[in-house]
Amino acid sequence: MKPVRRDLCPRFHFAVELIGRRWTGAILYVLSEAPARFCELREAIPGVTDPMLTERLRELEREGLVAREPVPGALSRARYALSPKGAALREALDAIGEWSHAWLPASKRARR
Repeated sequence: MKPVRRDLCPRFHFAVELIGRRWTGAILYVLSEAPARFCELREAIPGVTDPMLTERLRELEREGLVAREPVPGALSRARYALSPKGAALREALDAIGEWSHAWLPASKRARR
């Protein structure tokens, strides 16, 4: 019998930790639908605070998943959009959504 491999790939571990941080999946999901301004993200994600949203957006920008695009004619306003690297996660996010509908009770799916 072949032994089970227990090594954890560092890239996989980093990716799971990055995407699994609180609010990150929700931010990526909302941005996968369309680019959004900060206030639109805040409204779309119940319970997220301004400081936490700011922190997550900066982290996602540093990792190259989200791009901050200045809004023309509006001082200090920006829209956030998925980069190609971030958009490549769409299939994984869809798979998680399908899994949640198949395996989680409605009470947990509806909880915010």
